[in-house]
Amino acid sequence: MFNFVEPSLALWGSLLVAVPVLIHLINLLRHRRVPWAAMEFLLESQRRNSTWIKLKQLLLLLLRMAAVAGVVLLVAQPIGCHELNRLLSGHKSQHIVLLDDSFSMSDRWSSTTAFDEAKAVVARIGEELSRQPLGQSFTLLRFSRAGRASDTSPADFSQEKVTTDFGQRLQDALRLMRPSQQAMGPDAALRAIETLSHRHADEEQVVYLVSDFRANDWDEPDQLAKTLSRLDSSGVQLRLINCVDAARANLSIAELEPLRGTRAAGVPFYMAVTVANYGSEAAEGVSVLLQEDGQARPALAIDRIAPGERETRRFSVFFPTAGEHTIAASLASDLVAADNLRFAVVDLPPTVHVLLIDGSADTAGARYLAAALAPGGAVKTGIDPQIEPPSYLNRKPLDRFQAVYLLDVGHLDAPAIEALEAFVGQGGGLGVFLGDACRAGFYNEALYRDGDGVFPMPLGAKTQLLVDRLEKGADFEVSDHPIFRVFAGERNSYLTGVLIDWYMAVPKSWSPPADSSTRVLARLRNGAPLAVERKFGEGRVVAFTTTAAPTWNNWGRNPSFVVAMLEMQSYLASPAAADVQRLVGTPIELELDPGRYQSEVRLLAPSEDLEGGAAATDAAAMVTNAVQAADSDKLRTSFTETPASGVYQLELTTVEGTPEIRQLAFNVESAEGNLATVAPDELKSKLEGIAYEYSAARQFQLATHELAGANLSPWIIYCLVGLLIGEQLLAYSAGYHPK
Repeated sequence: MFNFVEPSLALWGSLLVAVPVLIHLINLLRHRRVPWAAMEFLLESQRRNSTWIKLKQLLLLLLRMAAVAGVVLLVAQPIGCHELNRLLSGHKSQHIVLLDDSFSMSDRWSSTTAFDEAKAVVARIGEELSRQPLGQSFTLLRFSRAGRASDTSPADFSQEKVTTDFGQRLQDALRLMRPSQQAMGPDAALRAIETLSHRHADEEQVVYLVSDFRANDWDEPDQLAKTLSRLDSSGVQLRLINCVDAARANLSIAELEPLRGTRAAGVPFYMAVTVANYGSEAAEGVSVLLQEDGQARPALAIDRIAPGERETRRFSVFFPTAGEHTIAASLASDLVAADNLRFAVVDLPPTVHVLLIDGSADTAGARYLAAALAPGGAVKTGIDPQIEPPSYLNRKPLDRFQAVYLLDVGHLDAPAIEALEAFVGQGGGLGVFLGDACRAGFYNEALYRDGDGVFPMPLGAKTQLLVDRLEKGADFEVSDHPIFRVFAGERNSYLTGVLIDWYMAVPKSWSPPADSSTRVLARLRNGAPLAVERKFGEGRVVAFTTTAAPTWNNWGRNPSFVVAMLEMQSYLASPAAADVQRLVGTPIELELDPGRYQSEVRLLAPSEDLEGGAAATDAAAMVTNAVQAADSDKLRTSFTETPASGVYQLELTTVEGTPEIRQLAFNVESAEGNLATVAPDELKSKLEGIAYEYSAARQFQLATHELAGANLSPWIIYCLVGLLIGEQLLAYSAGYHPK
């Protein structure tokens, strides 16, 4: 069996084989019988030798026909089958298909999706290979399975020898495939080729990148271009196949997270949901459906989202009981379903622990601050303040507290400073109020340290705020900051009643560095800083230059003090560990205390049904046993499969046999919902110097020269030269040549 690089030339050129016969017939028509006596002798001689002459003429005609056929075959470039490969040293072909199954491939239009178009392309490749199976091998690797260290065989087909029934087997496998909920680019799949395939010296390798070519993956393709260039330099033939016809609009829930603040059972707190519009036109009347622990609550309405922009809305959440609770947000169905859902898990303690370190003998500052944070009675803030001396920081861990306050603390030992800076650096909040016990030298040398320490500013001497008898007004002004935002926009009567007598000044030459996170939140009427903020590591620090107790001021007796302190606690509160954003596809790593838990762990995964991915189902349960870690006394285990967005439930059992459930929220990568594509011309400029063929999915056809087999053109040339030489010799032998 032969294939041709130019099959049309082979078909029509074969008609030229009849030309020698046609010329022979025309020459016969030109002959006329003329009676001539002298010819009788010649005719008699011809009759004696006619058999041999006719045989020569027939052979000559066949040689000329074969010569014409050879020229036609030479132009058509036939490819020989596997049996000829053995005789003619032909090459084998290895076909590697990299199939994009990221969730942007679920993009729908008309009656098809990008993934359906991709599967149709792969099926066509399989059909073509099945027609000439010998010498072909096939590998199919999906993007979502590339680079998975836990998977010893990530490819669906790995260098499988093609047979005549391969096309049907490939279609059966493709029929079961669906787009994943992951956001995977092509680079990992391309790099996996080097480990998945073993290429022999006599083997051609063709790589088909079947994808939707989204701008997210190709806007800055430096690493991707290096990988493609390396493959191109090694002789790999690259085929880029685009499965989408246009970029379409899409809405996505980009974020769903608790706002920083006090979170405790029975206390309302705020969540924020962000919707992104990845289209080129504004989205009008967007409705966000919400659920709390599976129960529907009033939806949020977003009037308009500009093209390419995001809109965030806050909403209040209330759970009366402590423990883990789930919040889900969803959009109406659109082109891509995976990014229309988002989940969050919040773990609410009965109360939030706050540490108040008071350096004064009477602890007046701590008592006033504790009363503001936890008034008691019918007012429930969820805050549990604990008053301790400075020595507490030397001997006790701080990880159980959401915030620490220093109140008139005159001195801290080096271990206490180290513990405090570690606490803030890891996300904790620190509030500082000064007082009579404070000395500028200690704060500047130990806590500020020229801007490297946890304290946000250098200090000067204790200073009195002189009374302005000419102009009556508030003793301080606040900025539009979360701590003071409730007072902004109008002259609040409570703030005007606050009187500041004493404060610790800062050097007149000091101002917040332009390239730092330090900023002044409130100033006295003489311009001196009253409250200064800075970020330290992952945490926040807010320092007041006056006291919390009503000794240098009367603020502690003013109603605005309670409001401001509750807002400051919400601002300083460290985020909960459960707020970590987990993406679909990332493994679950679990570490257990063997003194508290048994080794068996059960995981209930959410269904991959996008319409109901929030509920866990026993059908998707996985069980594993935690083992002793080599480098610690903890039990460790992991679950590598997290294929769907939703809430995963870890079922643990304590050593006493009590079940315990932990919930983890997994979400898709929102940016994958941006369906903008890279144009062919733009792609060409980004991959300059790399040889590849680009085509749309519906126009793609497998080139014949990509199939296994030997190109017979050189052998046809040799045979054609032999035929022409033989034809000349036979023509000379059959002709009449006088001496």
